[in-house]
Amino acid sequence: MNGTRPTIGLTTPVLVLNQNYEPLSVCTVKRAVVLVFLGKAEIIENSNGHRIHSATENWPVPSIVRLGLYVRRPPKKVLLSRKNIIKRDGHRCQYCGQSRTAMTVDHVIPKNLGGKDTWENLVCACVRCNNKKGNRTPDQANMALRRQPKRPNHITFI
Repeated sequence: MNGTRPTIGLTTPVLVLNQNYEPLSVCTVKRAVVLVFLGKAEIIENSNGHRIHSATENWPVPSIVRLGLYVRRPPKKVLLSRKNIIKRDGHRCQYCGQSRTAMTVDHVIPKNLGGKDTWENLVCACVRCNNKKGNRTPDQANMALRRQPKRPNHITFI
């Protein structure tokens, strides 16, 4: 490295915390600076000495901000989708552990045997393992799951 810091733009992500330090969302540096400037948030952590300059002043670039008022939000649920199943499983086949090939979604208990479209019955699988397992349960196909599937927490998806 030549000693230069990477540049931080106004679209760099910033973590937004509720008043009780619970993660709420991610916004841009531009939005976070506006929240701080309006007095609606405070900077908890800044970006290693990076600063935003105006004609007369400069401010630290926030990486984490905390809201001044508590925002009550109902518990969020992560949508059940192919993309989110693959994201939950870390883009890794739950049968062989492969991560470098195209991924599909497999029903642990096949639909023809009464399996449902639920977080607990869907896993990420490579095409090879999905075809090898076919319309059988993992026990019938003599294939073990690396990890038992479960509903993810919405915070892990922020």
